[in-house]
Amino acid sequence: MTEWHGLSPHCHKWPVFSGERRRRDSGMQAPPAASLFPSRPQEAYCAYTIILMALLWCTEALPLAVTAFLPVILFPMMGIMDASKVSVEYLKDSNILFIGGMLVAIAVEHWNLHKRIALRVLLIIGMRPALLILGFMVVTAFLSMWISNTATTSMMVPIAHAVLEQLHEIPVGKDVEEGRGNPAFELQEPSPQKEETKLDEKDDKQDLPVPAAPSESKTQQNEEQLRFTQGMSLCVCYSASIGGIATLTGTTPNLVLQGQVNSIFPQNPNVVNFASWFGFAFPIMVILLLLSWLWLQILFLGFNFPKNFGFGDQMKEKKRAAFEVIRREHKQLGPLSFAEKAVTVLFVLLVVLWFTREPGFFQGWGNLAFSDEDGKSMASDGTVALLIAVIMFTVPSKIPGLTQEPGNPGKLKPPPALLNWNIVKEKLPWNIVILLGGGFALAKGSEESGLSKWLGDRLTPLESMPPPAIAFIICLLTAIFTECTSNVATTTLFLPILASMSQAICIHPFYVMLPCTLSSSLAFMLPVATPPNTIAFSFGGLKVTDMARAGLMLNILGVLVITLAINSWSIPMFNLRHYPSWARSNTTTCGVSQANTTTPSP
Repeated sequence: MTEWHGLSPHCHKWPVFSGERRRRDSGMQAPPAASLFPSRPQEAYCAYTIILMALLWCTEALPLAVTAFLPVILFPMMGIMDASKVSVEYLKDSNILFIGGMLVAIAVEHWNLHKRIALRVLLIIGMRPALLILGFMVVTAFLSMWISNTATTSMMVPIAHAVLEQLHEIPVGKDVEEGRGNPAFELQEPSPQKEETKLDEKDDKQDLPVPAAPSESKTQQNEEQLRFTQGMSLCVCYSASIGGIATLTGTTPNLVLQGQVNSIFPQNPNVVNFASWFGFAFPIMVILLLLSWLWLQILFLGFNFPKNFGFGDQMKEKKRAAFEVIRREHKQLGPLSFAEKAVTVLFVLLVVLWFTREPGFFQGWGNLAFSDEDGKSMASDGTVALLIAVIMFTVPSKIPGLTQEPGNPGKLKPPPALLNWNIVKEKLPWNIVILLGGGFALAKGSEESGLSKWLGDRLTPLESMPPPAIAFIICLLTAIFTECTSNVATTTLFLPILASMSQAICIHPFYVMLPCTLSSSLAFMLPVATPPNTIAFSFGGLKVTDMARAGLMLNILGVLVITLAINSWSIPMFNLRHYPSWARSNTTTCGVSQANTTTPSP
C-alpha cells in the first residue's frame, strides 16, 4: 500500500506539495532567501514593463492591442530579448487556433445558422417562464462554446426582448392573426415599435384620471414583468460568459493558458488540447449554468415554482402569442439552404477532428498519420481549424454550377464561396490576435530576464498553506480583478507569475493556472466587466445594482464550483498529485527525489 505523493504525516485530508520536504528528503539545502527587490537590471526593467502595461490595460488609456506592442519596443531597448525573438511570440500556435476558430464562427454567423439553431431550440423548450429562461441560457451557452460571447449576446438579447414584448406588451390575437413581424429580431437596438408602444402607454396614462391610489394588482403585475425582463437580459449575458468556459476556443483566456503553458513549459506533452480541456471544463460549465438558472429564477421569479413553470392558465394566450412570434421567425428562415448544410457538415467535421486528433486515452489520427519520432501528433488543433477554414473559402454557397449574372444574361459566373475575404476583414477581431501575442511576449520576457524566477521565490511562503486554500484564494482574487479589467489582460498578467510560483513551492502548475484561467470568465457584477454585460445593460430595464446583486452570488458560486473541480475530477485528469517532470527547471529542486514519491505505509 502506498501513500499520496507529498502527503504530510500531520495531515491526512489534503495533499501538501511541499518544496521544503522534497529538499529535506533529497538532502539538499534550501536556496538563499530572495531579496526584496530584483537584483539584476533586466529583472527590474521587465517588472517596469509589466507594471506599465498593467496600468495601460486597466485604464485603457491606449487601445489594448496597441499596449500589447510595447514588448517589441521596450524589450530590445532594455537588453531583455532580441527583437526577432520577441516578434516570433506574436504568431504562435494558439494565435493560429484562434484565427481558424474565428473563421469557422464567422461562416456560421454569415449564413444565419446560429439563429436557426436558437429559434429551433426555443420552439422545443416552450414559453413557460422558468423553462424559457433555461432555454435561452442553454442556447446561448451552446452557441458561445463555438462563436464569440459578444456575437452570441448580440443575437440572443434582441430575440429575448421580442419574446418579452409578446408576453407583456402586445395585445394577443390581433398581431398574430395579421402576421406582423418583429423588428427586434433583426436589429441590435431597441425596436421602434417598442418605443412607440411605451410612448402610447405614457400618453394613455396622461389622459386617464389619476386615481387616489394605484391598483395593487396592476402595480404587482408591472413589477413582475420588470423582474422577468431583467432576469431574461441577465440570463443571456451570463450564460454567454459561462458557455465560453467549455471549449478551448470558446473564450480567449483559455487560449492564453494553452499558449503560456506551451511557452513556459515547452517539454509538456501537449497537455492542454481541445479534448482534454473539454473533458475538464464542460462539467464546470453545466454545473455553473444550472446553478445560475436556479439563482436567477429565485431572484427574479420568486419561489412560486408552479407559476414559474406555467401550470396556471392565466398567461396561456400571451404564451401562445410569443410562441407564434418565434415560430414565424423560424418559418421566415425557410428550408435549409445548400450553404447552411455545407457549413453544418464542415462544422461537425471540425469538432470531430478536434476530439479525435490526440485524445490521450486512445491513438488519435494525429498520432497515427502525422506523428514525430516520439509518436506525438505534429498537427495541432490550429492546423485542423485552418484546414476547415480554407475549405470554406473553396466550397461554393450554392449547388455547384454556373449561373447567369444579373443584368448581363449572356455572362456566366460561379456561385460565391462560403467565406470571402471581405467578410473576414470586417468581422475577424485582429486586436485579440495582437493582444494574445503581446501576452506571450510578456511571458517570454519574464522568463528570459529572470523576473519569473524572482517572483516565484518571493511567493515561497505560500508552500506552508494547503493547496486547496491557495486555489481558492487565486479564484477569489482573479474574479475580483477581472471585474475591472479585461479577462485576457488578467490571465496574461497572472499566469506567468503563477507558473513561477508553482515551480518555487513545488506544486503542479495546473493547480494554480487552471483556477486563474477559469475565474477570469466570472465577470458578472458590472456592465463594463465584459461586452455581453454591456450589451444586456444597453437594452434597458437594468440598473447597476441589479447586475451587481445578481452577479455577486454568481461570482461566489463560480469560485466554489471551480475550487470543487480543481480538487476533484481534475486530479486524475491532469495527474495533479505529482509534480510533472516537464515542469522542472534548472533552478528548481522539485521532483529530484522521485524515487521516494511512493513509500510503503507503516
